[in-house]
Amino acid sequence: MAGDPAVVDEVVAAARAESAEVARLPPAENRRHVEVMLAAGLAAFVRPGQPGDPERGPERGPELGPDSGPEIHPQVRPDVDPDFEAAALLGADRAAQGVPITALLRGVQAGRSRAVQIAMERARAAGVPAELMLEVLLESDRYTGALEIHVITGYHDAELELARTARDARTQVLRRLLLDDARTLTADELAETGLQPHGQYHCVVSDVTDPLRARAMERQLATNPGLFGLVDGKLTGIAGRLPASGPPDAQALVVVAPQAPLDRIRPLYALCLNALGAAEELGLRGLHHVTDLAGQSALSTQPAMADLLSRTLLGALDPADSFHRQLAATVLAYLDHGQRFDRTATALHVHPNTIRYRLTRFEETVGTSLEAVTVESRAAVMDTLHWWWALRTWLGPP
Repeated sequence: MAGDPAVVDEVVAAARAESAEVARLPPAENRRHVEVMLAAGLAAFVRPGQPGDPERGPERGPELGPDSGPEIHPQVRPDVDPDFEAAALLGADRAAQGVPITALLRGVQAGRSRAVQIAMERARAAGVPAELMLEVLLESDRYTGALEIHVITGYHDAELELARTARDARTQVLRRLLLDDARTLTADELAETGLQPHGQYHCVVSDVTDPLRARAMERQLATNPGLFGLVDGKLTGIAGRLPASGPPDAQALVVVAPQAPLDRIRPLYALCLNALGAAEELGLRGLHHVTDLAGQSALSTQPAMADLLSRTLLGALDPADSFHRQLAATVLAYLDHGQRFDRTATALHVHPNTIRYRLTRFEETVGTSLEAVTVESRAAVMDTLHWWWALRTWLGPP
């Protein structure tokens, strides 16, 4: 049967009639796989040297006729493990060609049914006993079931490989945009990722490093056009627009920059990375604009200055003293709430007079008055910044 062009044609026709997607492929492509799969399937039931063995050649003679086909042995179960390589290759090829798996299986099942029908017709014509035909049919059904599994496996393996290859290529483009010179990318390379050479994009950096979490969050953050991947170990990307809501992962921290052309994304990425580190030190979660973290990220680049300022202004405080830590935390909250006693008291769940008392004790302990931070002047702004920076450094991460 495998070498009979008429059989191959009928099996191909059945597959193409059942699946429009398979029918869109060139007929020669369908024939190629049908011929190989028929040969592999029949070989599982033909013993070496018996009629039907391809190595033996066509059977001829007055008692056999021009093409009698393989002898059906009473022991119909194959002596050797069937070769399913052709089935796996069929699945892989159709995945690469973009044929949906459901359409592929419709074609495979239609072709299989027609091949079995032809085999039964020829067996009856040759006088094969019904009992033996049933045994062969049951065994071939087991074989074709395994064949379909290998088609599916080959398809999914190829899908994963294609996705990995495409994803790797997209990630490499993203890394070149963020770490190298965007001008080295050609228009074709950008087009393959869906990016527009003259488009405007947000740079997006997160603290997510786990690949599974990254995939889940990427589905919400990624837009068309957009490009995401793991860069420097973190889920990072560029997006044409931002999602209406925050990241789906409540524990994730995401920093975004304003829209900019591709050739300005690289410096924005550096700013976002720095801001992300500052936001992590503050214990922040959710989505934040890089400009909202400008002060913290700028100060975080000067740890030596922060340490020097902390020792200069707060040298009298003992980090191991819980009361001293309470005083420092109160002053920091006071600065964070606009030097307002009422707002600070509400935030700390105490009476405003308690805030006044703690500020007085703080001034006594460090030997410096905080009066300068309440004056509306440029000097007061800088004094406030110095105290805030020193207190934040001295207290450490929240």
